[in-house]
Amino acid sequence: MRQFIQGIKDGAAIGIGYLSVSFTFGIAAVASGLSWWEAALVSALNLTSAGQFAGITVMAAAGSYIEMAVSQFVINLRYALMGISLSQKTDRKFGTPQKLALGFCITDEIFAVAMSRKGEVGSRYFAGLALLPYLGWTLGTLAGAICGDVLPGNVTDALGIAIYGMFIAIIVPAMKQDGRVLKVTLLAVALSCCMYYLPLLSGISKGFSIIICAVAASAAGAVLFPMEEEEGREAQDGK
Repeated sequence: MRQFIQGIKDGAAIGIGYLSVSFTFGIAAVASGLSWWEAALVSALNLTSAGQFAGITVMAAAGSYIEMAVSQFVINLRYALMGISLSQKTDRKFGTPQKLALGFCITDEIFAVAMSRKGEVGSRYFAGLALLPYLGWTLGTLAGAICGDVLPGNVTDALGIAIYGMFIAIIVPAMKQDGRVLKVTLLAVALSCCMYYLPLLSGISKGFSIIICAVAASAAGAVLFPMEEEEGREAQDGK
C-alpha cells in the first residue's frame, strides 16, 4: 500500500498536466465532428496525445483504416522501446497481466518518472503512478468536449503547452543529480534539432524522429558514459 500511495504522489503532477492538455484534445475532437462521449471514449481507450490528435485528423478526413493504422504505428512506435526498457526494471512479481497494463499506461512522462525511481518498479507502485494521469487524461477530455466553448481561444491554446513544462520539471532534477543524464539529454536535444532543421532529415516523421534520437542518444550514453560495475552492484543492493 505504501508503494501504491508513493506512486500516486509521483503521478499527481503528471495527472494535473494531462488534465489541461486533454482539455484541448476534447475541444479539438468535438470540432472534428466527434460527440462528447466519443471524444471521452477515445481518451479512455488510448493514452497518447500525439496519436490521438493524429487519429481525429484521420477521422475528420474520412480516412481509411489502413491510414489510421499506419499513422498510429509510426507515431506510437517509441512506446514499444519504452516498454522494453521499463520491463527490465520491474520486479519479479510483475506478471503478464501487470505488464499488459504497463504497456497500455506508458507515456513519455510516466516512463521518465518510473525509470528515474531508484531500485525496481513494482506493480503496485506503477498502478499508483498511472492512476491519476489516466484519470486526468480521460476527465480532461470529457471536460473539454462538454465545456470547451466556454473558454476563450487564447486560454485553450495556452493549455496545450502545459505538458512541455511538466516534462521539463520531470527531467531537470535527474539532470542535476547525474552529469551523464545531462550529457545524454543535451545530445538528444542536438539530434532532435538536426532532425528538424537539416533538409535531408526534416522529411522524417515525428514518430520516427523521436525513436532515432532516443536510440542514438541512449546508445551513445551507454558507450561514452557507462555505469561502473560497483554502481550497478549498489543499485542491486538497494533493491
